[in-house]
Order: sequence, then C-alpha cells, then structure tokens
Amino acid sequence: MNGAGNRFAIFDARGTLGFQVSKEIVINFCAQKSTQMGEKGADQLIIIREPRSKKSKVFMEIWNQKGFEVNACGNATRCVAWIYMQEAKCTSMVLETKAGLLSCKLVGDSKVTVDMGKPKLEWKQIPLAKKIDTKLLNIKFDLNNYKTIGYPAAVNIGNPHCVFFIKDFKDIDYKKIGARIEFHPIFPEQANIGFVKIISKNMIQLKVWERGVGMTLACGTGACAAVVAAVRQKKINNKVKVQVDGGELFIEWNKNTQHVLMTGPVKLEHKKVIKNYF
Repeated sequence: MNGAGNRFAIFDARGTLGFQVSKEIVINFCAQKSTQMGEKGADQLIIIREPRSKKSKVFMEIWNQKGFEVNACGNATRCVAWIYMQEAKCTSMVLETKAGLLSCKLVGDSKVTVDMGKPKLEWKQIPLAKKIDTKLLNIKFDLNNYKTIGYPAAVNIGNPHCVFFIKDFKDIDYKKIGARIEFHPIFPEQANIGFVKIISKNMIQLKVWERGVGMTLACGTGACAAVVAAVRQKKINNKVKVQVDGGELFIEWNKNTQHVLMTGPVKLEHKKVIKNYF
C-alpha cells in the first residue's frame, strides 16, 4: 500500500504464531524491486499484530529500510486503519503503536483521519542531547560549503523531527543536508529532517529525509511536525494543506485539545498470500 506515495509492505500476522523478522530480512525485502512492490520497493515494512491494549483493535509494528524498528508512522497508520475498517465494515477504530493509541476515522472511500495526539516539545522528549529551546535550535550545524539554512525547530510526534524553514528547494542540497544532520550528536536517537517552504498561511510544501530510510514521497509524522513547528513560530495558521512529492496531506493542530489531526489518502497497490516466505 501507499499513503500519499509513502510505500509500505504490510504483513498481516494476526493469528500467526511466531511470526518474526530480522534486520536482514527487513533490509532485503524492502530492497526488492518487482512487479508486486514496484520499481522502488518499500520505504518501510509494517506488521499487523493482535492488539496489546483492550482499547485497540490492532497493533502496528514498524520497521524502516535499514532494519530498525521505529515508534510511529503516520502514513502507515492510515493504511492499516483502512485495512481494519474495510474488514470490520466500520468508520472508526483505535490503532496501537509503540508511540501509543491512535484514533482513526474513515472520511472517504480511500481517505483516513488520524488523531496523532499531542506533540512533544520539551528537549528531553525529542530527545536532544542537551537542554535547548526546541522552538528554535540555536545550533550551528557544520555543513561545510552548503548554503546557510538558518536554525531549525525540533518536535517529537511519535518520532524525533528536525524542521528547517527555507526559501526555495533549488537553493539547497536537502538530500546531503538531511543525510548529514540525521546523525548529528544533538539527536541521540537520530532524527527525521524536514525542509519546509511556506506557500501561504494555509499551505506549505514539505520534503523529508526520513531516519533510516532517506528521501520519501511523503512523511506523515514529518508533516505533523512541520505544521507544529511553523505554528509555534507564527508562520502559518493551525489548519493547513501540506504538499508533499506524493500528494497532499491536511494537518490541523487543534487549539483546544492540542492534538494533531492528519488526513490523507491511502491506496492498495497489491495483495497476495505469501506462504513460508520467512
């Protein structure tokens, strides 16, 4: 499946005993380029498991291309929620990840809204290696000959994010900058690196270098983090359209609840029963 172009290999392991994956299996499977997975393979491997909480319907396990398990993935959440709601013939459900319980709602035949919860904004919550204002990280990143891109913001919305605001994507080598800053010592758990161009108070354009993946066509948690960072700096309104390379996401940072709501498309690309693959 894909969510706004963010591609996932989703394994339904409910009712399957002992279904486990290794780092090598994840790396090899995501790298596959076939008619089933498409020319680019999968950005992440997702496993649907039985719920751990009595409040949830399924548990979602998330593995990135480099074979490491991560806590959250907004676009994959929409995809897995859509699978369950199609099965159960319902329009709402609660999905569980390592980041917590996420309420999901079907708002169209192939569109889902996810309540991503409250963003974490304190330096220890990101986490950062030292105490610093997350609204504007006053850090000079050693980028050699790269053009100055200013100070970023830091937000955790299930995963740690570092958000830069730029004037134009053609002015910077965002791929090299993302790859470099992902492993900066200020981020002990590494970070997703977002680059935001403000189009208007109601629209932004976003590109994200995902931790353990690289550039993807969309990043759900990255879109949420970008909006939170921009609202904190009074650059945009609290409800905006986010243009990503794979399509559009709609993000609202609710003023009353402080929860971030993400709405976006899902697409089922291929479905197949695989026996004894692992």
